[in-house]
Amino acid sequence: MLVDFVNGVVKGTFKTGKNTLIAPMALTIFVWVLLMNLMDLVPVDLIPYPAELLGVPYLKVVPTTDLNLTAALALSVFCLYLFFSVKEKGLIGFIKSITLHPFGPWMLPANLFVEVIDMLAKPLSLALRLYGNLYAGEMIFLLIAGMVAWQLSVTGIVFGVFGTILSLVWAIFHILIVVLQAFIFMMLTVVYMNMAHEKFEQH
Repeated sequence: MLVDFVNGVVKGTFKTGKNTLIAPMALTIFVWVLLMNLMDLVPVDLIPYPAELLGVPYLKVVPTTDLNLTAALALSVFCLYLFFSVKEKGLIGFIKSITLHPFGPWMLPANLFVEVIDMLAKPLSLALRLYGNLYAGEMIFLLIAGMVAWQLSVTGIVFGVFGTILSLVWAIFHILIVVLQAFIFMMLTVVYMNMAHEKFEQH
């Protein structure tokens, strides 16, 4: 089902050429990012506390809450984008696409500025979107976990019940977020690959 789903997404989005690498790459990215995101549903102390007993004082359970990892994923996609852009357009065609578009040959510095900013925004947005959403989700989990104190007082019991209900609601909602973020990362990767395969046409 997952293979058919990703294959359908790629067929609907990647329309500029034939490349048998795109669908397997999209599937790999989707599954990889999804599994890393799903670590956020593991109880917050289940892994860090035993690790602390083993001498690891600080352990980040969710890989995608680390900007280093999301930036590495985004840079990998960006390198593939540049590779396929040069491969499909040729080196001269690629240089023309970033110097002659969108304002024509008379506005070369402006074209180059706009295109470079556009290219740099691709990996930056990929990395920060995934990191920001998962980091914020984990922080909310930690804040909710801090509410569940279960102290023997009226306030403690109220906060404990409220925190438990809230953590359950947030966990259910977060399942949608982790799947959605994996899908968005995969979808944008396919869109960027589609853009890389577009032939440059000078008007």
